[in-house]
Amino acid sequence: MTTPEITIATPADRDAVVGTLVAAFVRDPILRHLFPDDETYPRHAATFFGDLFDKRVHRSSIWTIGGGASVALWDPPAEPHAVGHPSSAGGDAADRYPADVLARVQSYDDAVHAALPTYPFWYLGVLGTHPDSAGRGWGRAVMRAGLARAAADGLPAILETSNPGNVELYRRAGWEVIGSLPEPVPTWFMRQPPR
Repeated sequence: MTTPEITIATPADRDAVVGTLVAAFVRDPILRHLFPDDETYPRHAATFFGDLFDKRVHRSSIWTIGGGASVALWDPPAEPHAVGHPSSAGGDAADRYPADVLARVQSYDDAVHAALPTYPFWYLGVLGTHPDSAGRGWGRAVMRAGLARAAADGLPAILETSNPGNVELYRRAGWEVIGSLPEPVPTWFMRQPPR
């Protein structure tokens, strides 16, 4: 089977990318901390991922494969790293989230920002594959596209994950744990030097 071409997302890819990420993160510890209600999760997660997409799409730092079936959202160095802060895409966050959700998102975003390194790096903000396309290696492929860009700049890459099962997967892909946060959900920060 031939691997589809990796492309840089455009605004026309928004619905496919957001749909993939909502489906991919339905059981993710931090997304379920932020949006614990099963009934409202799809709507709030779509807003969350839509904000992240909108912030990055014009930076040419979203790589996709399979029509958006697997997605890597990266932040270039010297850009504010949008973990999930609702204000990062502009607009009135209070209109998009109830107060309790807004408080959780802002608290997590603030905690992650405080823990990120101060030196320049490429930031892998989100990596997800739609469950219907899992197991094809597409996630690793779109991740490598961003890593190649970081390496071309001579910079390390940084990510954070709240899924303990992902730590070993990332280690096998060359990442190393450089720190962690115990709250609001245990979260690991990982680094990959430029190769």
